[in-house]
Amino acid sequence: MTIARMTPASSSVTPSSSAAERFFGGHAALPVMPEVGRKLLRSLDDDGVSLGQIAELIGKDSTLAAKVLRLANSARYSPSHTIGTLQDAAMALGLETLRNLAMAASISGSFPVVQGLDRQKFWRHSVRTAGHARLLAKLLQGDADTAYLAGLMLRTGQLMMAMTDATQVADVESHASEPGSRFSLEMSRFGCTHADVTAALAAHWHFPADLIEAFKDTNAPLDVRPFSMLAAILHLAEVIADAADRELDAIDALKVAVPELVEHLHMDLDFLRLRLEGAGDPGQDVELMLK
Repeated sequence: MTIARMTPASSSVTPSSSAAERFFGGHAALPVMPEVGRKLLRSLDDDGVSLGQIAELIGKDSTLAAKVLRLANSARYSPSHTIGTLQDAAMALGLETLRNLAMAASISGSFPVVQGLDRQKFWRHSVRTAGHARLLAKLLQGDADTAYLAGLMLRTGQLMMAMTDATQVADVESHASEPGSRFSLEMSRFGCTHADVTAALAAHWHFPADLIEAFKDTNAPLDVRPFSMLAAILHLAEVIADAADRELDAIDALKVAVPELVEHLHMDLDFLRLRLEGAGDPGQDVELMLK
C-alpha cells in the first residue's frame, strides 16, 4: 500500500479548491495532528508492522492510550474480560481494528469544539462514514485501510468551515434533511464543499496527492475522469452515514441519492444490506472516544 505515505502533494487548482483555501486564514488556526497520529498513518504503508509495534506507539500518548482502552472495553467489541493494557487490546482486537480506533481517537482529538456543529453527532457520523467506507472498499476491491482513514477525514473540512462561518454551516446542517444533500447545499452557499476543504486540509498536512484528489472528486465522482473508486466509496459511505443519522433505510437512501453511481458500480444492494446489518453501528460508542 502506498496511498498512506505522508509526502508533499501537488494538485491542480480548481474554483472549488480556491474557494476552500479561504477557510485557512484569519481565526481558523490549522489543526495540528499529534506525532503519534502521524506515525499511525505512516504505518499503513508498512506491511511489516506488528501488533506490538502499534501498541507500543499508542502507549507513547497516555491520553490516546486511555481512549483506546475505553473503546476496546465498549459494548461494540463485547470483550469476554476486562482489557487492562494495550497489549491485551492488541490481542483482542487485532492490528487493523486497534490501529483504526487509535487513528479515530487521534484525529478527533486534533480538532477543537466549534460552533454550529454538535461534536458528538459530528464524530459519530465521521466514524460511521469510516466504517462504511471500509466495508464498501472490501466489497468493491478497494484498499480498506485507506478507505477507513479517508472516511474518517471526509467531513473534517466542515470543521474548518465552521471555525470561519459557524452560522452558515449550522444553516446547511438544518436543511440537509436528505442523505447526500450536504454536498449541493454547501456548493450553493460556499462555492465548495466540506470534501474540497478536507482536500485542502490534507494538502496542508502533506497527505499524498492521490488521497487529496479523491477528496476533491467525492462531490460528484461520476463527473470526474479518470474515475476514482475511492471518491465513489466516500460518497456512498457519507450517504449511508446520513441515513443512519436520520434513522432511514440505507439502501433506500442510496437508491434515491445516487442511483447512477450504484448502477455504474453494479452494486448488489441486497448483499450490501446484509453486510451493513452484520457490521452493526460503527459509531455506537463514539462518546468514549471524545472523553
